[in-house]
Amino acid sequence: MDKENFLKRYSCDVVANNFSNAGKGSSDIKKNLKLLNIDPAIIRRIAIVSYEAEINLVIHSLGGKLHCDIYEHKIIIISEDIGPGIPNVELAMTEGYSTASSSVREFGFGAGMGLPNMKKWSDDFNITTKKTGTEISMTINI
Repeated sequence: MDKENFLKRYSCDVVANNFSNAGKGSSDIKKNLKLLNIDPAIIRRIAIVSYEAEINLVIHSLGGKLHCDIYEHKIIIISEDIGPGIPNVELAMTEGYSTASSSVREFGFGAGMGLPNMKKWSDDFNITTKKTGTEISMTINI
């Protein structure tokens, strides 16, 4: 974590396959940012990327964490998981490509727009993946 101009961190655990709590972490991030009087347009972007990241953790990982790091001039959403990693990041970034199971799709998830949406709404987007897990970092400038 970059300590320069760091103000605050919010974190939550995300449980694999727990669809009843999917979205709670990103909702809590949104509520906390409202309390800090962050611009609503910025909050909207953060809500989108954090929700997509959280849903990906529920669907594709063995569990993980969602962090929201607030700096003076930027907010960084970090998704880190224990899981199989992403075998082909370029393919996973293709709109509509999904490895979600049919049972996940029955819940209305797994349309293959998670990673593309995270990148679209971030000012900076990075994925680090290996066979033991994935970390995605999304920066939104404020």
